[in-house]
Amino acid sequence: MTTQGDFTITINASPETVWKWVGDLSTHDKWSPHDYRVECVAGEPNTVGSTYRSVGWVPGDKSHKNEVEITEAVPNERLVLRAHDDQGDFTNTFTLTPVPGGTQVDYRIVFPAMTGMSAVLVPVAFPLLGKPDIRKRMAMLKAAVETSA
Repeated sequence: MTTQGDFTITINASPETVWKWVGDLSTHDKWSPHDYRVECVAGEPNTVGSTYRSVGWVPGDKSHKNEVEITEAVPNERLVLRAHDDQGDFTNTFTLTPVPGGTQVDYRIVFPAMTGMSAVLVPVAFPLLGKPDIRKRMAMLKAAVETSA
């Protein structure tokens, strides 16, 4: 069984304005409810194929490390990241859609197939801890974009 989550928020700003926050990984710490760091380690920043190292909070680990690669970047429309850790590859997709008065941002996270205790814990912990955290993160993105616009 695959664990995943889908989240949507409407931001009162153009896709171009929202993209400045979503498409530039160096801004992601500004809309994280927890300490979060990301640094480009190879490639042209914010382009397909560039790789990053991120350190941030996940349930049970406040300094969780990921190796991240941008696998798709369509400015003002779509960003896909593959984040790798000991569990495998997580896919993170941001889709920006113009709507009257702003931009709808859809975010989807898809977990790798879990094994061992993670196969038992993640399907329980993600709805209880992860989903509320991502909703807060999306609200922080909205506030950051709308305040900067």
